[in-house]
Amino acid sequence: MSSDKLDKLKRRLSEINALGAAMGIMGWDQQTYMPPGGARARAQHLGILSGMAHELAVSDETRRLVEEAVAAVAPGTDDAAMVRLVKRDLDLATKLPTKLVEEKAKLTAEGHQVWVQARKDNDFKKFQPIFARLVEIAREEAEHYGYKEHIYDALLDLYEEGATAADCRAMYEAIKEGTVPLVKAIAEKPPIDDSPLRGQWDEARQRQLTETLVQAIGFDFTRGRQDKTHHPFCTGWSVDDIRITTRYLDYLPSAIFGSLHEAGHGLYEQGSPKEWDLTPLAGGASMAFHESQSRTWENIVGRSKAFWTKFLPEVHALFPETASISLDQWYRMVNKVQPSLIRVEADEVTYNLHTLVRFEIECDLLTGALAVKDVPEAWNAKYREYLGIEPPNDSDGCLQDVHWSSGLIGYFPTYSMGNMLSYQIWACLQRDLGDTDALMARGDFAPILGWLQDKIYSKGRKYPPKELVVQVTGKPLKADDYVKGLAQKYSEIYGL
Repeated sequence: MSSDKLDKLKRRLSEINALGAAMGIMGWDQQTYMPPGGARARAQHLGILSGMAHELAVSDETRRLVEEAVAAVAPGTDDAAMVRLVKRDLDLATKLPTKLVEEKAKLTAEGHQVWVQARKDNDFKKFQPIFARLVEIAREEAEHYGYKEHIYDALLDLYEEGATAADCRAMYEAIKEGTVPLVKAIAEKPPIDDSPLRGQWDEARQRQLTETLVQAIGFDFTRGRQDKTHHPFCTGWSVDDIRITTRYLDYLPSAIFGSLHEAGHGLYEQGSPKEWDLTPLAGGASMAFHESQSRTWENIVGRSKAFWTKFLPEVHALFPETASISLDQWYRMVNKVQPSLIRVEADEVTYNLHTLVRFEIECDLLTGALAVKDVPEAWNAKYREYLGIEPPNDSDGCLQDVHWSSGLIGYFPTYSMGNMLSYQIWACLQRDLGDTDALMARGDFAPILGWLQDKIYSKGRKYPPKELVVQVTGKPLKADDYVKGLAQKYSEIYGL
């Protein structure tokens, strides 16, 4: 196509991107620094901007530019990949009424502050009215998008292109088959005592430690920053402006692994080619790919003995009260397996049971099999069934995640997809790099980051996720490497 027409399309996309960036900055600020009293005004601003961005995206002019591009762009080029993404995004956006988009943006801005207060007060009923409307909106969105088999498919596809509820059910069955025996075997062993990691930890020193760790693995603080929030997340509006967050609790590893997790997302975003910045090609291929990277840096790298061979002395220096903890003890403590209430604090082996609970509840909410008012009871029942424990309150139960207040229904299974994918990718990385433990033990993460940059980060959103999985690993997403990796690691830790 003529460069003039392509330039016009890119200019239109840059306008839409700028509105998205403005909303992103407002969203980041809302979860980090905004005073609670600003929620009403922030909701109004986000509603207006969201409507403006939607109208611009679905306008006749935008559609005309995209149609011209689809017909004329050269196959296999970066421009062709960009046009494919724009067409997909446009096809989805045009199915939603602007009024619905505006209402959701306003409601989620209000809902976040309501959720924060409801969680603080341990009162699901405060959040219930907004959540009920968000579920209704999710149903309306799914019907507008359309689906062949299950209503959940329409929403899951937004985060993981081509994935279905049937895929999720098959995934969870494969995970359960491979890990339930491991959980049972571990349960028969003496529990690991991690009480020395619990207590009051100086927040400034936690911040210093976490920033040291994420900078060591490659997060560029000249193009990003870390801040404190209620629920850790990563966001950004340019490859040169990526924001990660963490939280400081009475469990020292919480901030450590929360930061490493979000830094994994940040590394992926910072790794997009500069020439794709502010275009649809920048960013991660999908939520599962994104989660594979956060889990790689949090769990495969961050919970390895080799990693702490290098960095445990840093912990001892900043927190002298931990000086008596040996490397072997620390390694066992941070890899303790025990059914727990909080998803983001869960161990690797039981983590997927947490997302399974949310997946099943979301499916039932969308089909009408479960009423919003009954979510706490259903949540507690599933935790008793799957994890053998029951939340003592809503704050540690159905109010623990920020996602529903943000209208993110259909998202949770991508966490488990990412868990599987992290080990599938790591198996290929180890094959190519050799002794990764030796690299990590001396703090040399450049080869690991470089491999991931070459194979994944530099591809941005150019390829559909299912295609990229095969490109990187040589096979579709499967549970094999994940199950094998967990069995090998935790058999050694627990002497199975």
